[in-house]
Amino acid sequence: MNAFVEAADKINTLHSFMIVRHGHVIAEGWWKPEAADKPHVLWSLSKSFNSTAVGMAIAEGKLGLDDPVLKFFPAEAPAEPSENLKAMKVRDLLTMSCGHDTEVKIVNNAPTVKEFLAHPVPHQPGTHFQYNTPGSYMLSAIVTKTTGQTSLEFLQSRLFEPLGIENAKWDASPEGNSLGGYGLYLCTEDVAKFGQLYLQKGKWNGKQLLPEQWVQEATSKQVPNENASHSKIGIDWTQGYGFQFWRCTHNAFRGDGRAGQLCLVIPEKDMVVAITADSGAFQTEMNAIWDHLYPACGEKALPEDAAAQEKLKAAVAALVAHPAAAAAGKKK
Repeated sequence: MNAFVEAADKINTLHSFMIVRHGHVIAEGWWKPEAADKPHVLWSLSKSFNSTAVGMAIAEGKLGLDDPVLKFFPAEAPAEPSENLKAMKVRDLLTMSCGHDTEVKIVNNAPTVKEFLAHPVPHQPGTHFQYNTPGSYMLSAIVTKTTGQTSLEFLQSRLFEPLGIENAKWDASPEGNSLGGYGLYLCTEDVAKFGQLYLQKGKWNGKQLLPEQWVQEATSKQVPNENASHSKIGIDWTQGYGFQFWRCTHNAFRGDGRAGQLCLVIPEKDMVVAITADSGAFQTEMNAIWDHLYPACGEKALPEDAAAQEKLKAAVAALVAHPAAAAAGKKK
């Protein structure tokens, strides 16, 4: 654990980490001035929460994975929609394979349904991975359209309250929808709880909050992404994409966001790692986990080591955030 903290502190700059194994927090730390009770912007890690709202809405019969996107927005559709646009399904938005070549440009945090539907769809939906934050916004708009609540409101009683997540904040568009693809603010422990829910296949305190089948599908490889632009970040960005979750090496999966936000779930080790940051060193973060945490997770509990525990406490207490780095490989 000390080796992980030392490696993490060399990254410019992490803000926090929490490591959960077998359902228990085994280590946590915050780089000053960050703190346990201070919400952090999640950037694109918001997408995994938004996807969860979609999964819960599907479970309640509000919509289906194979519903056409145009079904929900007849008034905003182009006068003569292309065949590819007519073929675009909810599933395609979830897997970032809606058929676009480029993302619709979002100006002043004001995405619109109409602009998305007017964007060219040169590829047959489901055949071409293109990272697509406006597509995540469309999922949020669909949640609002089908439930009468924003993703933030919809998740309040279904996810946030059962997990004990308080004061969740999610920025909204002028259209009134949660931004979906970004804009969610939570504390580090909240992110860890979310990962633990997925590790437990949607079950929390004995109650099935999210269908196990949804968890399986959302975190499995639905589409290949080895040739996408994100593949330049590192090997953990080439393992496939699910429903707004990334596959990783070591048979793991994650939600992540710009500047190093991370919710990593490692089923083989029964472990969740939550990280907040202001760093562009995505693969370096992952490598610190694979190099120092993953191999240290044995089958049997280690004997008590008071000296090592004191050393870890001292190292964590001394953490101070470095000056913010220019984020290489930026993404929302």
